[in-house]
Amino acid sequence: GANLSGADLRMADLSEAKLSGVNLTGATLSGADLTGANLSKANLSKADLNMADLSGANLSGADLRMADLSEANLSGVSAILLKSLFRSLNFPYPS
Repeated sequence: GANLSGADLRMADLSEAKLSGVNLTGATLSGADLTGANLSKANLSKADLNMADLSGANLSGADLRMADLSEANLSGVSAILLKSLFRSLNFPYPS
């Protein structure tokens, strides 16, 4: 995939984007619209996803280690995937 590590994509409209396998390590995606985006197997480690809209996004196999997901919208992301994500980030899954 493409290498967008460190890219400044804050507030970008990436809805429905095909970003499978893309390297977004350390990218700034705060406030970005990623609704319905395909981020499967993307590297989002250390990415700033603060207030990003990830509703309905495909995050299967994505690397989100040390990513900032504070106030991110994760609605529509499968519960099984979210449980796996929270487990890999060492956060308790909210009940």
